Amino acid sequence: MDLEEEVLARIERQRKLRPRFRDDRITMVHGAGGKATHTLVAGLFAPAFANDALAELGDAARLDIDGAALCLTTDSFVVKPLRFPGGSIGELAVNGTVNDLAVSGARPQAVTAAFIIEEGLDADVVRAEASAMAEAARRAGVAVVAGDTKVVERNKADGMYITTAGVGVRRGGAALGSASIRPGDKVLCSGHIGDHGTAIMLARGELELDADIVSDTASVWPQAEALIEVAGPALRVMRDPTRGGVATVLNELAGDAGAGMVLDENAVPIHSAVKGACEILGIDPMYVANEGVLLAVVAPEAAGDALDAMAATQGGAAAAVIGEVAEEPEGMVLVRTGFGGTRIMDMLIGDPLPRIC
Repeated sequence: MDLEEEVLARIERQRKLRPRFRDDRITMVHGAGGKATHTLVAGLFAPAFANDALAELGDAARLDIDGAALCLTTDSFVVKPLRFPGGSIGELAVNGTVNDLAVSGARPQAVTAAFIIEEGLDADVVRAEASAMAEAARRAGVAVVAGDTKVVERNKADGMYITTAGVGVRRGGAALGSASIRPGDKVLCSGHIGDHGTAIMLARGELELDADIVSDTASVWPQAEALIEVAGPALRVMRDPTRGGVATVLNELAGDAGAGMVLDENAVPIHSAVKGACEILGIDPMYVANEGVLLAVVAPEAAGDALDAMAATQGGAAAAVIGEVAEEPEGMVLVRTGFGGTRIMDMLIGDPLPRIC
């Protein structure tokens, strides 16, 4: 065994170990969506709440209640600033919740919203976010049906936090899951990556960098529905690459499926402005959050039709096949670079873009 094979074997053995949460304190890194978040969720919360519906740790739980095939999800939004190019916290709260349902194979039906508002916040800000949520819900075809409001002392909530829940009805008995992934399957991406996280970073005004980048926040149900209708059982799984980006989602899928993922760097759709901004910031766009993009794994014989179906939807024009599933290296993601080599793309480590959703 040469050195490279030995290193890969060691990494593979380590990844098969069940995560254990050993940290003494919670830090911002635990909320970044990468390795620390995975360890917190899989090593602390999942064992505490263990049940069949939670076992897969997907974007939403699949529930069968009195003959109804449902999906249920919950999310919290603490983005800063509250408004950013291309969207706001209210719009983001609806789209983020709807998208978790969509990639779970469910048509979104209803959303609830709880507002934690800081004392002293201008009422016009609250009014604007309620309007933004209502408009986003209208576009996504859902209703905001229940909620709650709390007010906390000044300097305790960065203006406003929003927590949501969403329910949807599964389409066509869709039973999506990483266990169905097979070598040879194709990895599809529905649009340009990295727009949201980059837009948030620039909106904070902490960097002297001027670029025309807006958040991609939008419902991905049109793309998800197209995939479900066209690919049917050939659609293995869909995911919403928010915190931790494309890299973290593919690592999770590879680990869950016990397979390898091979990504073609040149095939991944990225706006030139995002690529340039990330280069200046020293950030790999593969780790940057998205709020209007989905990833899907599809059987090879259905990949062409699936891609065409996504590309024909509103917001799906940039859809692309960006990689494939391989037998090895098990549980890992490799990237074919533009220079003809390959590199390992691990889960996100650290917290390069805090508070992006």
